[in-house]
This record gives sequence, structure tokens and C-alpha cells, in this order.
Amino acid sequence: MSTDEVNGLCEQLVRAVTVMMDPSSTQRYRLEALKFCEEFKEKCPICVPCGLKLAEKTQTPIVRHFGLQILEHVVKFRWNNMSRLEKVFLKNNVMGLISSGTQNILEEESHIKDVLSRIVVEMIKREWPQHWPDMLKELDTLSKQGETQTELVMFILLRLAEDVVTFQTLPPQRRRDIQQTLTQNMEKIFSFLLNTLQQNVNKYRRMKADTSQEPKAQANCRVGIAALNTLAGYIDWVAMNHITAENCKLLEMLCLLLNEPELQVGAAECLLIAVSRKGRLEDRKPLMVLFGDVAMHYILSAAQTADGGGLVEKHYVFLKRLCQVLCALGSQLCALLGTDCDVETPANLGKYLESFLAFTTHPSQFLRSSTQITWGALFRHEILSRDPLLLGMIPKYLRASMTNLVKIGFPSKTDSASCEYSQFDFDSDEDFNAFFNSFRAQQGEVIRMACRLDPKTGFQMAGEWLKYQLSTPVDTGPMNSRTGEGLCSIFSPSFVQWDAMTFFSESVINQMFRTLDKEEIPVNDGIELLQIVLNFNTKDPLILSCVLTNVSALFPFVSYRPEYLPQVLSKLFSSVTFEIIEESKAPRTRAVRNVRRHACSSIIKMCRDYPQLVLPNFDMLYNHVKQLLSNELLLTQMEKCALMEALVLISNQFKDYKRQKVFLEELMSPVANLWLSEEMQRVLSDADSFIAYVGADNKICEPGLEDANGLNRSRISFCVYTILGVVKRARWPTDLEEAKAGGFVVGYTPSGNPIFRNPCTEQVLKLLDNLLALIRTHNTLYTPEVLAKLGDNFSKALDMLEVEKNAILGLPQPLLELYDSPVYKTVLERMQGFFCTLYENCFHILGKAGSSMQQDFYTVEDLATQLLNSAFVNLNSIPDYRLRPMLRVFVKPLVLFCPPEHYEALVSPILGPLFTYLHMRLSQKWQVINQRSLLCGEEETADENPESQEMLEEQLVRLLTREVMDLITVCCVSKKGAEHNTTTNTAAAAANTNTPADGEDEEMVCTEVAPSAMAELTDLGKCLMKHEDVCTALLITAFTSLAWKDTLSCQRTTTQLCWPLLKQVLSGTLLSDAVTWFFTSVLKGLQMHGQHDGCMAALVHLAFQIYEALRPRYLEVRAVMEQIPEIQKESLDQFDCKLLNPTLQKITDKRRKDHFKRLIAGCIGKPLGEQFRKEVHIKNLPSLFKKPKPLLECDVLESEDGCLSTIFEP
Repeated sequence: MSTDEVNGLCEQLVRAVTVMMDPSSTQRYRLEALKFCEEFKEKCPICVPCGLKLAEKTQTPIVRHFGLQILEHVVKFRWNNMSRLEKVFLKNNVMGLISSGTQNILEEESHIKDVLSRIVVEMIKREWPQHWPDMLKELDTLSKQGETQTELVMFILLRLAEDVVTFQTLPPQRRRDIQQTLTQNMEKIFSFLLNTLQQNVNKYRRMKADTSQEPKAQANCRVGIAALNTLAGYIDWVAMNHITAENCKLLEMLCLLLNEPELQVGAAECLLIAVSRKGRLEDRKPLMVLFGDVAMHYILSAAQTADGGGLVEKHYVFLKRLCQVLCALGSQLCALLGTDCDVETPANLGKYLESFLAFTTHPSQFLRSSTQITWGALFRHEILSRDPLLLGMIPKYLRASMTNLVKIGFPSKTDSASCEYSQFDFDSDEDFNAFFNSFRAQQGEVIRMACRLDPKTGFQMAGEWLKYQLSTPVDTGPMNSRTGEGLCSIFSPSFVQWDAMTFFSESVINQMFRTLDKEEIPVNDGIELLQIVLNFNTKDPLILSCVLTNVSALFPFVSYRPEYLPQVLSKLFSSVTFEIIEESKAPRTRAVRNVRRHACSSIIKMCRDYPQLVLPNFDMLYNHVKQLLSNELLLTQMEKCALMEALVLISNQFKDYKRQKVFLEELMSPVANLWLSEEMQRVLSDADSFIAYVGADNKICEPGLEDANGLNRSRISFCVYTILGVVKRARWPTDLEEAKAGGFVVGYTPSGNPIFRNPCTEQVLKLLDNLLALIRTHNTLYTPEVLAKLGDNFSKALDMLEVEKNAILGLPQPLLELYDSPVYKTVLERMQGFFCTLYENCFHILGKAGSSMQQDFYTVEDLATQLLNSAFVNLNSIPDYRLRPMLRVFVKPLVLFCPPEHYEALVSPILGPLFTYLHMRLSQKWQVINQRSLLCGEEETADENPESQEMLEEQLVRLLTREVMDLITVCCVSKKGAEHNTTTNTAAAAANTNTPADGEDEEMVCTEVAPSAMAELTDLGKCLMKHEDVCTALLITAFTSLAWKDTLSCQRTTTQLCWPLLKQVLSGTLLSDAVTWFFTSVLKGLQMHGQHDGCMAALVHLAFQIYEALRPRYLEVRAVMEQIPEIQKESLDQFDCKLLNPTLQKITDKRRKDHFKRLIAGCIGKPLGEQFRKEVHIKNLPSLFKKPKPLLECDVLESEDGCLSTIFEP
């Protein structure tokens, strides 16, 4: 290797790097240059001299960086093949570069420093401590040369901690060796870091005032910042005694640095990590020193200084850190106080609470929200919650909350001091709105906790605020509502105040009734407030909505003074028919509809929670409702039914079967007459008649004209809503004796449980045939021949509403549109809304029928056949967005409430064909999704199917898959005593609603790994598995779904469903093809989802269970294993040897599973970023900390190749 050769190559490399980095280069040249550089790194034998030549100080920064990258590449990929001398040569040269090969600390590029420290860390990972015992001494020597070298040493120590402890990017044995050696030397390392920090800070403070010394001061400051960053990488995991050594010297230094503008953010970061430490309480006790006078003084003065100069981003970031420090300090106090650690309430608790309150009253909404969890912990704490200082803070906290609940601070506005802070924290108004809603909910929790400790103060403040709002003139602000002059929009100053006050009073009053004894309740004050609210009149829908909430919140006082009930009812009923302009033909806005709905739900809530109180006024209520119902156009169908539901709830208090039955007959007679009329029977049974009746075959009439068929649609809706309301609300008494006395009990089951009858049964069953006819007709609408009959303008009437699409895609609603726009803007939207609601409500009725009418429903003649001929007709044409709610609101409850004696006659005949069909449907859908990437090349496909539509379809398939797998799991598996991951359950709950949660792909929320050993088949599951067709459908669906591209569904199915189903058939004899297929399906799942840790762990466990269970009986699974890429046959033989030979001593389950995971590693999918990454191999060095142990026969076989050769290395 001649110097000329090196120089010549280096010139070529410099040219190549220049071409690559020059913006004016053509793509072809750039690619050629890149190829040349990559081939050089991979193949050239003289990389090291070239790299060192390019890394010289005389080169440009870009070339030097490339030279250092070459050296890093050599260390990462060629180290194992280098001789000892080559390694020493490279190491010495790299250390030489740190010593004298870089520019001054203030001039050197940060990317050069970064790559240089990376090279050293890569060498440390391969050689320290066994082959490089003096590494720490060498770093110490380097740091004595000056600030430039010290900073690089800091970078090296930080990166080493990150790679070894934080990211763990090296093999387990090397990681253990390095971490244990670091721990052994931690005292030296920590004192080195602290001394470096102290010396440089002292020099910086001395020199910064002298302008002639500014460069030196800046250099010291840089080292100080580097030392703080490095400390932050260690404080998180080192033993607590290092952090609290020498009377908490580290914490003291960090507190001092909080007042040093250049170093304060780093110091706060370190302090936060230290104060957030978990672990033994005894070890954390010294952290209480931060409640001392000195520390408190520094923390508070730093906060005041940072906040003093208005909003500066750097200061604001520091304030956030400081706020987190105070929160963490509060959490430590709550953890330590009242335990055996002998910690007393700090003398400075008052000062701490005052400073904490300052953050709660800061203009930044983000800072305010950061304090809430800690306030909650303080108010909940057994000892602190009785402390006079904390109790004295409650009025102040509540006063602050009254301000914080007001929704101001939108980043697009300038109407409050919070706005400019929000511009730093939020990307858009929607983003802020989502944050504020969760912040408000959090505040509600904390307000309730505070009022548990001091209910009367809260109530008094709520009362004052309520009176103030009622007496203050309305200020609509500059943005008037579009619906009418003088009305509020959701941004109006008056409305945001009303909204906040309402939330506050609701939280406070609810809590007061829970906390105080009956005789302590301030009834007179409450009734006085209720009277003022009832006497307040407004034509503003947004404010009226708040008024109604206050009526509901104050309603419990009426139970002490029932004479006020008529007034309350009168107020609510007047709001049910609320209009801004009486007799207006214009469509109602959302704000108006919300008021009317609000009044209806308030009446329902009152009748549900206080039925005994309302019962004496039943006749008055009934007459009022009858009067409203007599005018067909006065109320919407939903409003009519809500009022009828309220009556049904009160009728449950009759506790007399006959009386309630007569009442329900009377209530439902208009519905029965309409529903059972000849015309309606014809309309409901025939698709053509139905389309004509609801007006979906017409051209759209002018918006100004009457929608001629609107009345017909509303009649159908009214019937369906009413049936649903009655089925949902009519019930027998919960008390068995009352039920017997009232004539609700008709017998007992063989196990001795009472059999109840529902007073609505006779009425509802009479209407069932036509309901099933309507469902059948509705399903038929989706067939191509019937779709063709829809009017030109109604061809999309069966499509999804925009609201549904946005919910599925997780898109937020525009803020203003929600309240100011009409509910349905066009006749087409109204038609879409009609079909969507009708479809779901029909299935809600069938879903509720089982729990409501019990055996009377399940014994309907030929029920299975009737359902199969209606609800399950023409499923092929039903779109995914309609099939989902059908499975959720109808099939799931139908099956769950079915008595076991009807499993064979009802459930099996329905679920068998259904599961077979769903598997076929989903498989086809997933196949299309998987092939879509190939089809994207064809232009026409892309044009017909825009990306947003593809995303929507794909997300729908994902949600439908979750729905189907959830249904199968609910039917088949019981989770006895297994505390199944709460996240999974909430995710399922999210999937059960049409909220934006639908659209959020909870990527890997679950961490549950092993299928619960307690997960067993339910009786229904066992019944279904007896039928071969159902059994096959269940197994095939469960195992095929593992390879579908939905991580959440895969994880749930793996952990909850696959093993219990398979276990059920293991006792019999399986076909060899089936055995191969089951095992292969799990491995395919691993290939698809292996990149997600939670999924991978669950699938590996399942594969391990299946292999262990099937390998002794079926040789086929061994054949599958042998096909896994890169499988080591000898290792597989060892595994089988232990598995099939029971006489060998069994090793632990974990070790067997780890061995198995290594065997199947070749089929575990990797993230895209790692799929084509070149493997880095770090060899193990002779172990430092090995405990001698006797070798077992199989352990000898298992020992790694090459273990003997390392012993003889010099």
C-alpha cells in the first residue's frame, strides 16, 4: 500500500463526495458517486489509511465527516476480521484525532464531534473492559488537554450509556459486561462528571463578565452543557446513592444552575430525571432535601425570572421543565409521606403549594394542565388531605379552576394572554380543542376531589358564579352566530363563561350530594338557586343548553322539596319545543336541535334517577306528552320517542304487571295501528314500494319546497324509535318480592332462577313480523338491481354520511360548523341520515329484545329461520359500514343473552353460516388490500379510486375485522379471573362507538403477551365447536386472521382466542394437512407482525405452545420448522431431544421459549427500516462475571461454537 495509492483514491473519494453533496449535480452523477463510495467502504482493503487521510483537519467538514464515516464503517463491519495490531493502530489514531485532530470547541461542526464519539463508542462496545482495561484512564487523560477534548469525552460517555443501557443495541453478554463494569466504576465516573461540571461552571462564571475572555467563557459553557447532558444519561439508572452522595451535592449544584440562563434547561432536565426516580422508598428519602429553604428559594426565583420577561421560547421551555420538576416533587412527597420511611410534612409545604399554584394560574394552558395530576394526588393523599395548609389552598385552587375552565387560548386568536403560548404548543385550533376537552375533564376530576374535602366552599362559589352569569348581559362578541343577530357563537365571551360556569357547578354540586350527610345539605340555598335558574329566560340556544344543565345539576334539591317538580317539568317541556323563530320553515341548526335533545335527555335522566319522585306527577306528565304528540310536526321522531321513554321509565314504578301492560298498550296503540296497517305492510315488504314511499325514487325537489315524502319517512322512523324505546326501557322490578307481588314472575328455571315476563312483550312481538320484513327489504336495497331504481339524485342515499367517514378516518370536525349549520344541509343528506338511523335502530331492537323479553323472545316460533330470512339475507351486497353495527348491536347481544337451552335451535344455525361467510368475505377483502400495491401502477385504478377512498375502505376492513374477531371471542372464550389488558378493553369500547376513536389505529397499545392460562371456552363455545362446520369456520377464521394487516386484531386473537379453540380439538385426531396449516398460519402471522413487540411476543408464545403440544404426535410440524429460513438443524435437534425425552432434566419454561424464539427468528418480520440493514456482529469476549456451574449433557451440546478458542487468545 503506497502513499500515492492512498492519495489517488482519496482524490477520487473527495470528488465523489463533492458530487453527492452538490445541489446542482444530476441524479445520475449523484447515484454513480454514491455507488463508488459504498463499494469503496465495502471492498477496499485500504479503508483505514484513506479514512484517516480524509479526516485530517485540512479537509473540508463534509470530506472529514465522510472520512470518519469510513472509519466507523470499518469498526462496525470489519472489526472481527482485523488483526490485533490493526485494531490498536486504528484505536490510537482515533484517540489522536480527539487529542489534536479537531478544530477548537467553538469552531468544530457538531456532526464531526458526533461521528468521532460514535467511533470510540463502537470500539468500546467491542473491546472494553477485557481488551482495553485503561479506557477510562485514557479518556480522563484526554479531558485534561482542554475544553475541546473534554466535550468529546462527555459525548463518548453519554453515547456509551445510551447504547448500553437506554437502547441496548448490543448482544446481552457484552451489554452485561459493560454495564457491570460501568457500575463498578460509577463512583469515579460520577465524581469525574461532577468535577468537570463544577470546574467549567466556575470558570464560566468568572470569565463571562470580561468581554476579552468571551471565547474562553463560551468554551467552558459548552463543556458545562455537555456535562449536564451526559449526567442526564446516567441519573436515570445509576444507584441512588451516587445521586445523593456528599449530602446531595449533585442536587445542590443543579438547583444553583437553575439561575444560570445558558445552563438552566440542562440543569432542570437532570433535576427532573433525579426527582422522577422510582425504586425503594428508603433510597428516595434524601430527595426531600429539595423541600428545604435553599432548594426552594432557587427553584422559585428561577421560575420568577424566567416568567418575568414575557414569552421567550427558551424561557418557556425552561418553565415547562421546572413545572415538571415541581410535579415530580409532589409525587415523591405523596409516595414517601405516611410510609415507614419516617418522612414528615415539609416545613416549606406552604411555599411549595403557592409556587405550584402559580403554575396553575399561568397564562399557558399547557402549564395549567401539567399541574392537574399532582393536585389530584395531593387532594387524595391520606395525610396531606388533612393538612391545614392544603385545605387552605382549596378555595384558591377552585378560584383558579373557574378561570382555567373558560375555553380561551385558541392559537389562531389574540383574545387572551394564553393565545401566544398556544401558538408554541398547538398546530391548529382543532388540536387545541382536543387538548382542552381532555384538560377540562381532568380538571373536573380534581375539582370533585377538592370538593370532597371542602364541599360547602365549592358550592358557595358555584352559587355566586351562577348568580353572576344570570345577571350579566349577554356579550356575543365580534363573531356573531350565522343563525341570527344577537345570538352567541361557541367563541362568544358570554358563552365561554356560561359553559365554564356550568361545568364547574355540575362538578361541585354532584360531589356535594355524594359527600355531605342529608341533614348537612344546604337545601334552602339550593332551592333558591333552582328558582333563579327556572325564572331565567333566553332565546339563545347555546346559553339555554347551559341553563338546562344547571337545572339537572340542581334537581337533587327537589327531592327535599317535591313541590318544585311541576316548575322543573314546565321548564324542560318548554325547551323540548324550543325554536329561535316560532313557526319557522328554515331547517333547525345543530344548536337548536341540541337544546331540544338536551331537554329530552334531561327528562329521561330525571325519570331514570328519581322515578319515585316523579311518579305522583305521572298523569300530568302523561297528558303533557299526549298533547305534544298530537301535533305530528311539532317534534322530531327522536324527540317524541324520548318523551315516551320517560313515561315508560315511570311506568316501571307501577310495579303492577297488568296496569303497566294496559298503559303500554295505550301508549303504543298509535304505533301499532300505523305499523300493522295494510299500506305499511305492503311498503315494508316490498323494496319498490318502500323506495317510492320514502321518496328515494324522486328527483330532488327545490330546497324551498316541502319534501313531499318527508312525512312518510318520519312515520316509519316514529314507529321504529318507539318500539326501540319501549324494548329498551320497560322492565320488571329489581326486587324479587316486588316482582312476585306485581305478577311479573311466571316460573323458575331448573337451577331455581326466577323467570320474569316483561309487560311490553305482547305489544312488541305483535310488531315483530313487520320489523323483520323491513330489515329484509332494507338489506335488499343494496342489490344492484334495486340500487338502479333509486332516483338519479338519490343514487348515493345509501352511502355513508360525511360525519361517519370523518369518524372512521379520525378527522376532527371543523369547530364552528358544529353549531351554526343546519343538521342536514341537503335533501340527500336527510335521506342518508334516514337510512343510516333506520338500519341501526332496527338492529338495536333485535339486539335489545333478548335481554328485554328473555324466554318470550327466544321461544318465538322458527325464530332462527325468521332471522336468517331477514337480517342475514343478501349479506354480500351489504357494505362494511352497515355490517359492522349489525354484528355489534344485534348479533353480539342476541348470542350473549341467549339461554343455553336455545343454543342448538337458535345460535348454532345462525352462527355457523355467518362465521363461514364472514371468513370468506374478510379473506377476499384482505387479499384486495394486499394486492393493491401491485395495482397502483395502473392509472385507471388510481383515478377511479382516489387515495382517501382507499384509506377509508382499508380502515373499514380493519374495523370490521376487529368487530368479527371480537364477536367470535365473546361467543367462545370466558376470561375467568384473567385481568385482560384494560387497554384492550378500552380499545374495544372505542371500536364500539362511532367516535373519532374509530379512526385511530391503536398501533400497539397492548403489551399482554401470554394467552391467559385461564382463558377457556364458554358453554356456547363448546356447543359451537361440536358442530363440524361451525368448528371449522371458527378455527379457520381465527388462524387466518393472524396474517391480516391489523396488528390490534392479531394481538387480541393470538392472546385470547387461538389456543382455547385449538385446545378443544387436540384430543381428537387431526389431519396432517390441518396440523401443518395451523402452525404455518402462526408463522405467517409472525412474518407479518413480527416488527411489533407486543404482537411478536404473543405469536411466539402461541407458536411455542402449538409446537410443544403437537410435535410429540405429529412429525409434520418438524417439517414446517425445517423450512424456516436460516434455521439451525443442530439447534432444532437439541430442542426436539429435550422435548421428546422426558427423562432429561426439564429446563425452565423461559429458557425453552428463548431457545424456540431463536429457532424461528428467520420468519419473524422486521420493520421496513431494518429489513435491508447490514447486520452488525459484536463478538462476546471472555466473560467477566461467570458463576461456575456443573454442565448438563444437553448444555454441553448447546454451548456456542468458538467458546474454547477465546480462552487461548493472548
